[in-house]
Parts: sequence; structure tokens; C-alpha cells
Amino acid sequence: MIEYVKGELTELTPAYAVVEAAGVGYGLNITLNTYTAVQGKKDVRLYAFEAIREDAYTLYGFATKEEREIFLMLITVSGVGANTARMILSEMTPAELCNVISSGNEKMLKTVKGIGLRTAQRIIVDLRDKIAALGMSDGLAVEVGQAAEPVNKEVKDEAVGALTMLGFAPAPSAKVVIAILKEQPALPVEQVVKLALKQIK
Repeated sequence: MIEYVKGELTELTPAYAVVEAAGVGYGLNITLNTYTAVQGKKDVRLYAFEAIREDAYTLYGFATKEEREIFLMLITVSGVGANTARMILSEMTPAELCNVISSGNEKMLKTVKGIGLRTAQRIIVDLRDKIAALGMSDGLAVEVGQAAEPVNKEVKDEAVGALTMLGFAPAPSAKVVIAILKEQPALPVEQVVKLALKQIK
């Protein structure tokens, strides 16, 4: 089992990171929270989760143990797979998600693509006690850094690429991203992707 990957961050998009360690480049699927936490850093440590199936071997990476812990909890819920858990943790910080679950806010959970009322209720019922027992709703936060303002085309391409990796079709994604950037041209990529996730249904 891989506990974490520590090394040079050689590639980074809002949904994917490559970390080179001992001459091997590890490709890890990441959340927007992790993207924000590691952006601008040369050397990183990402806590790993290995999803092994007959037809695929996928690594997920997290900036903190707490985020990985919540991810692991989410995928124990019936109807929540790894990609859905990553989507949830791209729309909310671990602290926000813990508060949403603790307060039973199913409406907020339903704003995440692919989460219906039944799944939202199941997440709350299954995880509320676990989060309370671990004290995870107290003071959890991922450090948020301000991204440097990139060229609009770069932001658009990265945002569309991230949305495509999350399972959305490129054409509708591009349309939504362009509309967002026209209104708010200075937005960093992760904010564009967050807004797009709320608009693409």
C-alpha cells in the first residue's frame, strides 16, 4: 500500500497532479482543494489512495490526511464512488463538508452533480456519527492560496481540461467556462471550475 508520494511536482491541473519520486512519475487524481493547497509549490507530499480494479489502477492524492480520511468515508457510502467523492471534495472543503453532514444539510449536498436526495440522505445518515466521533467537524481547513492571474486562454484550457477529466463533455464545458470568464476574467482556474460544476448539470 502506498501511504503517500513525496517529491517534485512536475505537472499540475485542477484535477490531476504528477509527482516525481526516485525517478518515477506518479499520476494522481486530485480534488480542487488539493490543487489549491499545492499550487505554486515545487516539492509536495500527497497522501494516497489506490483504487485497484481488474481493468484499472488509479491513484488519488490529497494534500492532508483529513481530506483523505473524509474521501475514504465517502466511498463507503452506497452509491458514492471515487469520482463522486472527488467531485464532492472539489465543491466543498473538508471543513464545509463536515459541517454540511453534521448539520444534516441535504440541500447543500444535492447541489453536487450526481448526488440526488436519496444519496445525500444516505451520506448524512452513514457519516454523521463517524465525523462526530473523530471530531472532524472542529477546525478542519485546507490552506487556500491565491493563484497568480494567468492568461485567460490558459485558464479556459485548464478549466475545460479539468471538467473533461471529471467526466463532462468538452463542448458544453467550454461554453460554460467562457461565459464565466467573460463575467469574471480575473478568476483563478479552481474558482472557474467550481462555478462551472454548479452550472453544468
